[in-house]
Amino acid sequence: MNLGCLCIFLATVFFSSMEVALKTVAQDFHPMQMNCTRFLIGGLLLLPFALGSIRRKGISIPAAAWAEFARLAFTGLVVSMMLYQCSILRAPASVISVLFSCNPILVFAFAFLIRKEALTREHVAALVLEAVGAFLIIDPLHARPDMSGVVLVLASAALFALYVVLGKRLCTTYGALASTSFICLAASAEMLVIMAASHVPPIAGALDSAGLGMFARIPFIEGYTASNIPAFLYICVFVTAGGFACHFKGIEMTSPVTGSIPFFFKPVLAPMLAMAVLGEAIPAGMWAGIAVMLLASITSMVPALRASRLRRRLQPGG
Repeated sequence: MNLGCLCIFLATVFFSSMEVALKTVAQDFHPMQMNCTRFLIGGLLLLPFALGSIRRKGISIPAAAWAEFARLAFTGLVVSMMLYQCSILRAPASVISVLFSCNPILVFAFAFLIRKEALTREHVAALVLEAVGAFLIIDPLHARPDMSGVVLVLASAALFALYVVLGKRLCTTYGALASTSFICLAASAEMLVIMAASHVPPIAGALDSAGLGMFARIPFIEGYTASNIPAFLYICVFVTAGGFACHFKGIEMTSPVTGSIPFFFKPVLAPMLAMAVLGEAIPAGMWAGIAVMLLASITSMVPALRASRLRRRLQPGG
């Protein structure tokens, strides 16, 4: 297994456990408080490695790149993850994980539209299978999921897909570790500003009047207990720092399309974790959907496997 594939595998494991870990502490923290803290800790944990990588490359980061880091942070982490965290409060972890995992459909679309990356027939077939599998797992005809949670997580998935595609150039130029660390720190700084503004009386009053009271007076340090600290640290260290670093490292060494593989396997692993840890039921329709998702995952990897086999054949002695 090469390094790029290993990073994708680790990202799959970390991301697949995200909804379960977040669900266990979702009621203890405000969504923005949770995201701000986990991105701050994750960014700081990666910062020494990021700075070392920049020094080894012998490159400097211009003001325009810092502005791009900030824009990506706001789109992919501040807004996308805020919507995502809110969706966790409104729907089962298994359903949220499946819907968010549909973002490869949008990654493929954005990669095609923005980066002009080709779509193979296997990718198209995988997308169709992904959609069928998601429909079977969600089972809207019988389960009737909370539509507000569905809308929130789909919007989150779209923004995250855009973030993945637009982040490819920064990862290629400055490295995955540096890009992930700087984006996480930028996102936490942006959220700190928003949180501080939410305590300004006129702003808090306006949010209350508009029916957006949950965004008024956002707490900075509340909800920590001895029982939720282990899960919170897992979210910060492994899901956030480890997951994002491995994900972008995998993208750096492959492509945004290949980097979307964790979100193909995530629907297979995440519902199983939700059943084992949270006790969420997995009906027969969901098992069928998981099987279709697994078939989609295998199908999506065919082009990469074919290209790898061709490279080995063209190598001397291959």
